[in-house]
Amino acid sequence: MQVLDAVAVSEWAGACVRSLSVLRPAINGINVYPVADSDTGSNLLYTMTGAHEVLAGAEPADAATALAALARGAVRHARGNSGVILSQVVRGMAEWAANGGDLDGVGLAAALGQADRVATGAVSRPVAGTMLTVLHAASASVRGETRSLAEVARTVAAVAAYALEETPKQLPALAEAGVVDAGGRGLVAVLDALAAVITGETERPEHELEAVGTPEPQPYAWEVMYLLEDVDEDRLPALRKELSGFGDSVTVAGDGSGSHAVHVHCADIGAAIEAGLQLGRPRHIRVEPLVTPTPIEPGGGLDRSVVAVVRGGALAELLRAEGLAVLAVADGETPGVTDLIGLFNEAAGQHLIVLPGGLDLTGAADTAAGHPMAADRDVVVIPCASPVQVLAALAVHDAGRRVHDDVVAMAEAAAATRRGELRIAREDSLTWVGRAQTGDVLGLVDDEVVLIEPAPASETNLVAAAMGVLNRMLALGGELVTVLGGADAPPGVAAELAGQLRLDHPEVELTSYASGQRDAVLLMGVE
Repeated sequence: MQVLDAVAVSEWAGACVRSLSVLRPAINGINVYPVADSDTGSNLLYTMTGAHEVLAGAEPADAATALAALARGAVRHARGNSGVILSQVVRGMAEWAANGGDLDGVGLAAALGQADRVATGAVSRPVAGTMLTVLHAASASVRGETRSLAEVARTVAAVAAYALEETPKQLPALAEAGVVDAGGRGLVAVLDALAAVITGETERPEHELEAVGTPEPQPYAWEVMYLLEDVDEDRLPALRKELSGFGDSVTVAGDGSGSHAVHVHCADIGAAIEAGLQLGRPRHIRVEPLVTPTPIEPGGGLDRSVVAVVRGGALAELLRAEGLAVLAVADGETPGVTDLIGLFNEAAGQHLIVLPGGLDLTGAADTAAGHPMAADRDVVVIPCASPVQVLAALAVHDAGRRVHDDVVAMAEAAAATRRGELRIAREDSLTWVGRAQTGDVLGLVDDEVVLIEPAPASETNLVAAAMGVLNRMLALGGELVTVLGGADAPPGVAAELAGQLRLDHPEVELTSYASGQRDAVLLMGVE
């Protein structure tokens, strides 16, 4: 086959239904994320079966109209988070085909790229190690491809299968259960079916991973879905925001012709439906119970995880290298509940320890910890006013201790870490130590200005100001100094400061890292 046509699209839809039908029990069995409700295989099969039926009732003239009908059917019958995402994969391919291009090798590669963009855009907060990760890897592997249709299809299927194997390394909940992502496994089946139709080879729907046991159903929240019609699309971002305020796994996905599939996990069914009523006409409303994940027995594997909420890309990468799930927040922004619930869901274990790198981030984390969607786990937020306190708490974390003892040790380490920082004055102001002019270097200890170094913020001035701040903090004692360089810190400041600290305080150990933060030039901690 050189070009995908309407007949091939129909054959693909049928092959997807057959493969997902065979795989449904196995996919249900490995469904542990975002909740272990054992229905991902059923949801994918229901979604694709409905899409196939709509296509069978149409008379498509070409691949573009066939994909458009398939997309309408998939959105209309989308069930569960995985079903919504699958509907957007088909919709993205349909959107590309609607522009008139042939679905040859080049066209299929481009269509899958559009599918990746559309599906990712429908999800409130994409998470690594899920169905979207598999889709992105597959589409990226053929970006700009010029080979034949069959070669592109084979490559996509092979890369998707490899990406699926990597998902337990990206999502702790999967690693703990010893399974791959259920939605990702379904997507691999869909891409395998596409390759089989194009190449004429037989699809292989078998699943070799052993399914894990699931707990007795214990509803703690609800999966609410409906089809929203007659809605002003400009108001959809407000709907996503409102749903994210009281739930997670939020998706609002269109079919390209005015209808939108709405999906949310929440504790308040009425609020989810009322949010849609304010914007349009909800139809095909469906509500199903969610169940708690498999409980972790003491001594039986990972019983806790540590996650962090910080600003600064370099700092986030530093923490990820330590094995933490991290939410990196842009400067000046505060994360919403849906972002934090998504972060919590990335981590395995019944007990969750949250390290927020600022006072406002601590407040946001506290709010999310008390959210109904986090009620099935023990979430403890350790108050931190600075990223240096996050590092101090993490340094004493010991998974071998009892959970309570570990939390107490981390909280004590954070509270005992004195914090200082250097900022550049953005305007003239009056401080406790005198008048500061725009561009001056301000030295702060525990958020109070303790010294002013006149502009400009040269390397020499920054080192002098940093030593002034550290001398004040070390006057009360201390053995370890941690310095985090901001995005605007000159590259030589850390080395110069280390040399000066060795001269003035040879008894003190210094560690320094880049943070990438823009609100402070240097962040300092003394333990």
